[in-house]
Amino acid sequence: MGVTAPDNATSFQLAFVPGVTPGKWVRIWSERLPRVRLEVVPIDVAACADAIRDGRIQMAITRLPDALGHRDPGPHHTIELYQETTVVVVPKDHVFTAVDEIGVGDLADEQLLWPLDVPLVVGQRPGTAVDHRPETTSDAIELVAAGTGLLLVPQSLARLHHRKDLAYRPVTDAPTGSVGLLWPAPTSELAEEFIGIVRGRKATSSRGQSEPAPKRSAKEKAAAKRASREAAGKIPGKGPRKPKR
Repeated sequence: MGVTAPDNATSFQLAFVPGVTPGKWVRIWSERLPRVRLEVVPIDVAACADAIRDGRIQMAITRLPDALGHRDPGPHHTIELYQETTVVVVPKDHVFTAVDEIGVGDLADEQLLWPLDVPLVVGQRPGTAVDHRPETTSDAIELVAAGTGLLLVPQSLARLHHRKDLAYRPVTDAPTGSVGLLWPAPTSELAEEFIGIVRGRKATSSRGQSEPAPKRSAKEKAAAKRASREAAGKIPGKGPRKPKR
């Protein structure tokens, strides 16, 4: 993918969806590019594609391909970062809390909620769908607590919406969610910088903006080594000369 210059940009807009924790990458960015302000913007999965296409954000950490299923972001790139375990959220006194994990088949007799913000894409939906579709995952969580139905979500969302009256269990054979980067084409230099941070690329990498330390000549290395040894007392310094007889 081609890389375009940042045009002396002073900021970079990074969006992230609920459940994603970009704190570590944000910290590394501030250390590595202190002159470029990283604007971190919370966003819903369904809004990612429009925000990318309209130029309101330069990159999103989102759920793929969910973000692309809602709108066309135009020419774009994606990188998958990791897979999320799918869990079912249940009331704390539900029978599922007696086991460590369940299978999709165990949901056959259950009422399930499918919020309109689609936190998880499931081809063949298990159980029976509750007639009412809540607007958001947060609304669906409230309905689970009220005993209206159960909810399938990525584990990070279950953690985000944790409540004392609810529990969740992994669903071993359910589709998993994919978290990744979404950004417009062509790739800007700042987008490339963030990709490098996420992938663990060192600041002195050829793709980083930081310049690597210049290589020293053999003579300079030898002089530095001798100075270090002298400082450690391993090479005696030259004392005053003895008078000639």
